Amino acid sequence: MDWDKLRVFHAVAEAGSFTHAGDTLNLSQSAVSRQISALEEALSVPLFHRHARGLILTEQGEALNRTVREVFAKLAMTEALLAESKEKPAGRLKVTTTHSFGVTWLAPRLKQFLNQHPDVTVSLLLDDSELDLAMREADVAIRMHPPRQPDLVQRHLGEIRSQIWASPDYLKAHGTPQIAEDLDNHKLILFGDRKPPVLDVNWLAEVGRKDGTPRRGLMEVNSLQAMLICIRAGIGIGAVPDYLVQDPAGLVAILPDVKKPNVDMYFVYPEELRNSKRVSVFRDFLVNSISERNALKS
Repeated sequence: MDWDKLRVFHAVAEAGSFTHAGDTLNLSQSAVSRQISALEEALSVPLFHRHARGLILTEQGEALNRTVREVFAKLAMTEALLAESKEKPAGRLKVTTTHSFGVTWLAPRLKQFLNQHPDVTVSLLLDDSELDLAMREADVAIRMHPPRQPDLVQRHLGEIRSQIWASPDYLKAHGTPQIAEDLDNHKLILFGDRKPPVLDVNWLAEVGRKDGTPRRGLMEVNSLQAMLICIRAGIGIGAVPDYLVQDPAGLVAILPDVKKPNVDMYFVYPEELRNSKRVSVFRDFLVNSISERNALKS
């Protein structure tokens, strides 16, 4: 099988259309179509079902694409390792983490890392769903739980703590809860998404509930940053991670005696990158930054 045709096939399979694949490859739609037709003729099997709304892989196409994805992922990893200098870390490092942690804590600190390692470039991929490191969707990840994928190296970075907050205006209008059970009579702001970035992100809905059923929030939002904005605006009470609260002005910490869940954070990467200098210096940078900043407290 011709490598160029496989490269075009993979781009079409991922894009779902000749046009979008052509944009990615800088080829015309007709050139992409010809490459796919030639590959199908060489293999004597159809690779795509063609219809008005786009392309769908056939069973044979699915099988080929799985193999091609693995091959190109390995090639990309090998290329990155070969390009890396033996003397110092160099090349692009693709880092993924949750949106709130990436925006609030990590992004402001990357200048220091890049100044320390001028031959390294960073691609920051913020996504509350987990990218597949084994398939090279990213090189390394900062995750709020131990890795679920096999063959990933992990390093515990620390614990993320949370606090319960309200605005002075809200407390003036609705009173200050003294015990967890008092939250039954207050307006809560909760995280509303099927794939939350942190396990137990809505623990405030359950704390102090004797019947085991969670409280309903007045408002749900699928962004921790937006939750904090709503808390500051006086809409209700909410719990957010400490790293998110860079400036506590306009906020009042409440229910300090309530037991709050801590979230373990991990730095993870594929076994193949264990000896990568880019990965090791970034890991050390994270460990030192977290230690210096008092375990992720802003």
